[in-house]
Amino acid sequence: MRIFKGQPRSVTPASVEPRPCGEVFTDVHCHCLPDLDDGPADRAEAVALCRALVADGIRTVVATPHQLGRYAGRYGGCRIRRAVAELSTTLAEAGVPLTVLAGADVRIDERIPDLLESGDVLAVGEARRYLLLELPHEVFVDPHTLLARLAEKGIVAVITHPERHPFLARNPAYVQRWAEYRPCLQITAASFGGGFGRLSQEAAWAFLHAPLPILAATDAHGATSRPPRMTQAYTLLRQRWGRAAARRICVENPQRVVQGQDLAMSAPRGVPGEVRR
Repeated sequence: MRIFKGQPRSVTPASVEPRPCGEVFTDVHCHCLPDLDDGPADRAEAVALCRALVADGIRTVVATPHQLGRYAGRYGGCRIRRAVAELSTTLAEAGVPLTVLAGADVRIDERIPDLLESGDVLAVGEARRYLLLELPHEVFVDPHTLLARLAEKGIVAVITHPERHPFLARNPAYVQRWAEYRPCLQITAASFGGGFGRLSQEAAWAFLHAPLPILAATDAHGATSRPPRMTQAYTLLRQRWGRAAARRICVENPQRVVQGQDLAMSAPRGVPGEVRR
């Protein structure tokens, strides 16, 4: 595994459980809409997941069902926005204090710039400056060309869960090649505590040294299956990197994505040096 200089080779598995930490979180990646993708099967499951988000300290969530890839043609932007409105009404009636915004977890595709213009593919929220971009797990597809095309249109890519991608997890320094377009790396909150295995955990911590903005998101799919772990991530980051870095990754950068603002860098040492095995 290639890592950034100064990053420990191993990470001790965490036993930290989510608990109140006094922070209010924004989650920019969550599969909380019922009966659309591989998230909740029905309205009851969606409400249960949203209650779990609130219990984890989250007050604003971006609903991000999969788009393109194997979900191509199943639903467009209008259907997602309608589902968000319906879920928001349901949550208000159920007394769940959660604001739901529209977005999507979009599989890499050369048509994305045109589909964004047509509204068939969604960027994040109303600001629409950031796009969640998912790479296929089966094979590595370098998004460099697409990052350039998106940048020309003022769109910033948020590369979702790179620590869980087999190639990037073993070669985390590869992301330095995209630095000129300054994409954001979205690390799954549960990965910091080993929720997706040791390789993903080590990669999650290694990516924090990348010369790119970083944020954490839950990528939650259910209240009990792949639940939110934002409080756990915040606690672990605060223990190892300090409160300022934990807030930047778990609180401030997610808020900035929703608001369409520039993102802050996370690495305390700036741009890392040479990589090593």
